[in-house]
Order: sequence, then C-alpha cells, then structure tokens
Amino acid sequence: MSASIDVPQVKPCPFCEYLNGSRPFTILTQDDLTATLVTREQRGVGHLLVIPKSHRPTLLDLNEPEASAIMSAILVATRAIADAYIAEGIAVWQNNGVPAHQTIPHVHFHVAGTLPDGGTEWHHVEEAPISETEAIASKLRGFIN
Repeated sequence: MSASIDVPQVKPCPFCEYLNGSRPFTILTQDDLTATLVTREQRGVGHLLVIPKSHRPTLLDLNEPEASAIMSAILVATRAIADAYIAEGIAVWQNNGVPAHQTIPHVHFHVAGTLPDGGTEWHHVEEAPISETEAIASKLRGFIN
C-alpha cells in the first residue's frame, strides 16, 4: 500500500463481509478476481460497484491481473447499464484516500447511468432495500453475456 495515502479506518471491511456472506448485499456477478455489487446507495441509474475480491485498500494496491480484470468488469457493467436503461450517459468514478472522499478502505469503482437531468447524485441518498437492489440485478443480468 502507498504509505502516503490516508485510507479510512473502517473495520471490519464491509466489502469483504459482503463477499464472505456475513452481511447481506446484492452481488450481480463475480469471477476469480472481481465482484460487481449493486450498491444500496443508488446515486445514478443502475449504480454498481466493481471491486477486487482480495482486500486492496487503494488503486495503488492492485496487481496487474486484478487491474485488468477490474477494467473488464467495468466494461461489462457499463454495457449492461447502457443497454438495460438505455442510458444517455454513464459515469465511472473511483476515490483513493480520505481527502478524495474514499469512505470504505477497499478499492472500488462506481459505475452508474446518469440521472434524467444529467450527472449523478452527490448528496445524501436513502439506502435502497435489498429487494430493490435484487430487482436491479435481475434487470441487469438480462444484459450480461
């Protein structure tokens, strides 16, 4: 890990708990290296999180195979959102360190269709129930090859 990056101090890691099944969360897809989650904080249309399955605090901590696998998963997520929601725009963002507004110390990429008026929601959003994130996953699965 890069010694200069100030990562949030959150333990245990929520993403690791989602992956090991100790906390409920909707997992859209996963392979050996990555998982794509349907976030409960829907800041855009079909908002997903693409993460490495191994705990990696920041982008700088990824190895080359993980970085390649994550980019492939981001492309799959982007295509699914674009097709399922006929999205006019797709936002992809990622933060490293507390000053960059990283809140969970496990690298993750946000992928979301833009809102009807453009952009994504940066302010507080209510957490969607698991039933809603499962419905989003069901819709998106129809567009994943």
